[in-house]
Amino acid sequence: MSKVTIIGGGNMGKAISELVTKGGNTVEILTRSDASTAVTGEIVVLAVPYGALGEIVAQRGDELAGKVVVDITNPLDFQTFDGLVVPADGSAAAELAAKLPRAKVVKAFNTNFAATLGTGKVGENTTTVLVAGDDADAKQGVVSFVKAAGLNALDVGSLKRARELEAIGFTQLVLAGSEQIGWTGGFAVVA
Repeated sequence: MSKVTIIGGGNMGKAISELVTKGGNTVEILTRSDASTAVTGEIVVLAVPYGALGEIVAQRGDELAGKVVVDITNPLDFQTFDGLVVPADGSAAAELAAKLPRAKVVKAFNTNFAATLGTGKVGENTTTVLVAGDDADAKQGVVSFVKAAGLNALDVGSLKRARELEAIGFTQLVLAGSEQIGWTGGFAVVA
């Protein structure tokens, strides 16, 4: 069993919290007002917008050392909704890993909407969470709590794959934002 701390109380934070507890694990949710509350989970999910990562690193960087830190962000340009704001050969997860060198950064959940995590379905298919990271045990910790909740999880490789995951997340957000798909839809992986 794992203890998971979720930083962020929005829709994604709540949906991931429900997954954690559904799988029999323990969860704590921290918001901005909990800045002085210690992080106790061995897995820490940053369920915040990309722009909030810097503040979290500044406040909790030392505290996150040795922990599995899950980046769910999609670094969109919210001014234009027409691109990612990270370099073409980089990712939000790579930036986060550089700022948290003593943490084990994993990219996950950025290709899912909260609704598909909550229902466990994308259309008729079981929701699949794509996971990338450089530490096999860290990735397995995330895969384990996702699968314990009845969802699918696939290890897509090293943290370098976060760039592609962020492109998929961006594409899905553009489709939903332009009302070509619903916020209860998205991409499904069919084996």
